[in-house]
Amino acid sequence: MRAEDIPMEDSIWASLPVPAILVDADDVIVDINPAAEGFMLSSVKAMRGQPVWDRLTIDAPLEEAFERARTNTTPLFVNDVDVGTGERAPLHCNLQIAPVQGRPGQMLFLISPRELAGRMTQSHSVKSAAKSAIGMAEMLAHEIKNPLAGITGAAQLLSMSLGPEDLELTDLIVNESRRIVKLLEQVEQFGNLSQPDFRPVNVHDVLDRARRSALLGFGAHMTIREDYDPSLPLAWGDQDQLLQVMQNLLKNAAEAAGKDGGTITLHTFYEHSFRLRRSDGRSESLPLQIEIIDDGPGLPPEIAADVFDPFVSGRENGTGLGLALTAKIISDHEGWVSVKSVPGRTVFRISLPLAAKDKKE
Repeated sequence: MRAEDIPMEDSIWASLPVPAILVDADDVIVDINPAAEGFMLSSVKAMRGQPVWDRLTIDAPLEEAFERARTNTTPLFVNDVDVGTGERAPLHCNLQIAPVQGRPGQMLFLISPRELAGRMTQSHSVKSAAKSAIGMAEMLAHEIKNPLAGITGAAQLLSMSLGPEDLELTDLIVNESRRIVKLLEQVEQFGNLSQPDFRPVNVHDVLDRARRSALLGFGAHMTIREDYDPSLPLAWGDQDQLLQVMQNLLKNAAEAAGKDGGTITLHTFYEHSFRLRRSDGRSESLPLQIEIIDDGPGLPPEIAADVFDPFVSGRENGTGLGLALTAKIISDHEGWVSVKSVPGRTVFRISLPLAAKDKKE
């Protein structure tokens, strides 16, 4: 069938950029658009005939307002609610519900995930903050390491003429100076990151390498589970840089759990409706999803909103550079990273584009 032969209402329905669900007078699903298929992780064929409240959960008392909107044939707007489907974790959304003209009792749900609305603003903020931090990092590393070398050398010379009772002080100077040098080396690593060497990447290979490395070192006290979609196509990225991201997220999860350990789940899946709108108006598809899920204590509430900013850390003696570097790498990959955290469940989610050969125009 030619595009011009498709009925206009069908074309509009398929082109809606947000999930849309049509229900009848008995709240049974009549139809869902392609964006809703991705949101519900189910096909339109499987969804038709299902009670909408069996397939959609909303953390707000909507029944009375919904029936009033249906009776009065007026639209209903609900902001800042968590919407889940039973197949995926709830998302923070805005809802628009409206009666369908000429079809008594039928109602149309439009679901707008709020996290999608803020993606581009946060992406630019992270990239700008990272760029500023890199400049400061390079300056600090250069300006501080040379004086530290002089301080360390002077303390070592001084220790040669001191008695045993005073050597503790010079040893403290030397040890603390070396600790600062190690910190500066981390700062230099943050500033010297090269641009990605883009190639097709199997994200499961990257995750497996990160998992093995973790279990042999910092994550030896953790249980790491795999929950992979085996049909996931190749991503477009730099394998070494993506490995650095995964290792950093695994290390954060392991350190948050403490010495008693816990469980980390590596989850991958495909979400074809996931798109990011760029500042130039382009809409980029990011269907490859990677989640690092842990059952630790969660992020401290006071830093949760700023966790990807440079020098923000929830750990004592933390540099606050690890997640900023993660955000910069994923941003350089034209991807997206986000986090949702409550005590007992923290989810870092990375969304990546397909390798060029798997992209569909």
